[in-house]
Amino acid sequence: MLFQTKYFGQIDCGEEERISFPDGLFGFEEEKEFLLLPFQGSGGTLLCFQSTATPALAFVAVNPFSYKPDYAPELPPQELARLGAADSRELCYYALCVVREPVADSTVNLRCPIVVNDRTRQAVQTILDTPEYGMRHPLSELHSQKEEAPC
Repeated sequence: MLFQTKYFGQIDCGEEERISFPDGLFGFEEEKEFLLLPFQGSGGTLLCFQSTATPALAFVAVNPFSYKPDYAPELPPQELARLGAADSRELCYYALCVVREPVADSTVNLRCPIVVNDRTRQAVQTILDTPEYGMRHPLSELHSQKEEAPC
């Protein structure tokens, strides 16, 4: 199926590539399906959640483990059950970015990650119940901690 995207022009993606958000994203509850698209040259650490319904709606995200290797989100049992997982480590996590000019002023939201069960393609945006992670971590600070880390 063809999709018009904000950053990648027109792309062809199959049904199996869609990620379903039953509750949408915070502030965008009506948006239920997205594609997760990597930005070229980022090595899979800089991605885009592209709405399948609204071409102009796309969110820049990062693999938080690539920038903060000790990132250790823990989901409550009800969130794990919703996603069909027994353990938080079975899931993929993505942190949304607010891109600013200059890019060094950009921030990353580690407190409210997008959590995806890669097996079922179901996802939620959650709020972690810990003061350890904030909603506006400067990307420049996280960039200094960058290491190669798995999703």
